Formats: sequence, C-alpha cells, structure tokens
Amino acid sequence: MDIETFLIKRFPGCGRTQEFRDELANACNSFVTSGLADANFTKELCSGLEQKFWSRVSEALLAARLCKVGLHPVPSLGGGPDFLLIEKGLKIWIEVICPEPHGVPSDWLTSAPSGVMKVVDFPHENLILRWTSAIKEKAKKLIGSVDGTTKGYIEKGIVKSGDAYVIAVNGCQLRNGPFPNLFGISQFPFAAEAVFAIGPYQIKINRDTLEQTDAGHQHRPFISKPKGSPVPAYTFLDARFKPISAIWAVDVAGTLVGKINPMAVIHNPNAFNPIAIGLLPAHDEYVATPIGTEEFELNRIEGCLQK
Repeated sequence: MDIETFLIKRFPGCGRTQEFRDELANACNSFVTSGLADANFTKELCSGLEQKFWSRVSEALLAARLCKVGLHPVPSLGGGPDFLLIEKGLKIWIEVICPEPHGVPSDWLTSAPSGVMKVVDFPHENLILRWTSAIKEKAKKLIGSVDGTTKGYIEKGIVKSGDAYVIAVNGCQLRNGPFPNLFGISQFPFAAEAVFAIGPYQIKINRDTLEQTDAGHQHRPFISKPKGSPVPAYTFLDARFKPISAIWAVDVAGTLVGKINPMAVIHNPNAFNPIAIGLLPAHDEYVATPIGTEEFELNRIEGCLQK
C-alpha cells in the first residue's frame, strides 16, 4: 500500500483533516525521496501498528523541521542512529523515539465530545516515567548496557569520540487529547525533569509563625513506580551519560489542531561534545550553568523559533 492511500484510510475527511493528512504525506514522501528513510520505512508506516506508525512519522516530521530551518540531515548508514547532521565539522547524530502511553490513564489521552467540559487529573508521574524510559532506551543504544552484554553505537565504532549525540523525544502519544504538552509538574519540560532531578515547586512554612521560610523546586532524583524499583531522573548529572549532548523534546504530530508544535532543547552541561545553542529548531532551550563546584543553575533561553 502506498503512503497516500494508507493515510486516507487512517485519517478520512476533508478540510483541516485533509490539510493534516497532506502534511504527513508530504513529509513522509520527502523523507523517502531524500534517501533518509531505510528500506522498511513505508512498510512499517503502513503496517497498521500504532507504535510503528508514530515512530516512522516522528522521523519524517523531525527531518522536515530540520530542513525548514536550513539544516540538512543525511542518512545514517550501517545500523546507526536515525540521521546525521554535519555542522561546522561536528558530526551530530540524532536518534528519534516516540514513547508509547503505557501506564498513562485513558481519561488523560482521550478527548471530550464537542461542547463537553472534561476535568481530569494531571498524571505527571505516569508521564515522566514514559520520558525517563525513552531517554534511558536511547542512551543504552549509544553507550550499551551497564553489564556490557549489549554493545552501543560507541563500542560498535559508529559514533566516534568526537561526535555529538542528541536524543529526540516526540511526546505526541502522551498528550491530553489533541493538545500538545511538553511540560511537567515543575513547569519545566518533562525532559528537563528527567535529566536534572527536578520535582514540583514547593514552599516551606514555619509551623509556629506560619511565615514562608523558603521556596523552590524539589530535588527529585528518583521517580516512584507502581511496581519495582524507583527510576533515576538525573541523567545529565551522571558522568556515565557524558556522551549525550542534548535532549530535543518535541510534540509533533502534524497541525490538525492549531499551528504550534512545541519544541525544546535541554543541553547536557557535562557533555563531551555539546551542540551550539540555537542550532536545533526550538521555542526554548535550557542551559545549566555551573555555580561554584557543586551546583548548577538551570536557565531558559529563547530558541530560534521565538525569534
């Protein structure tokens, strides 16, 4: 089945639905003709399997966003990351993942009927677990498993010691109905919470005087799970992950509702090979600046899509 036929069956309709469908078709066809797609791209896109569809669409849409800002990804050959940028002599490998909504309440994921007000809890812990899992999976692809049983791109010789590596996480399957959502309980992106141990904002109050004594974000190095051990949420504070340059956090699934596809870049302050601020398309970038020898201050900088 060709891409257009499959998309018509999946997203039937006219008007804005057709615009949405055309955007997906154009991005996917361009991805194929550019040589960026591997041999299984069209087959998996049109397989009818939800995860394969969104995984493949994510690759095509992110490649399109890169091209739109003047970047030119090239194919990643030999079983490497999804694609490669070469900017000012620096090789920047980009690995894309679109986490599935396992464990996310269905009430959060489904839209209310037109004209009906719907109130649901914000399942921030369920959502941050999907982000930490996605980042962990793609970090393992780079550096291998802790026990050494699985080799990563570095040990295989695909990603060299002087190369940058970016994990692109498309959170479109985790959104609240049709509405994009990149931000967690802290009001920082989920991706920042997952790599800098950022928890909810809290206020400390003196029990006797009832006066506020302090305020700030909780330090949350682990996320609790319903079952099993807590999950680490401090990737960029762990020396083992210095080969990761940044997380490119996006919510991209076409523009059926509105025209905003939020994007943010979270830079690793300890990266062996950092990428330049303003390189990747983003509305916001988050940069951790050292304060003394033991602390970082996380600052938001306007990305190139804000300018």
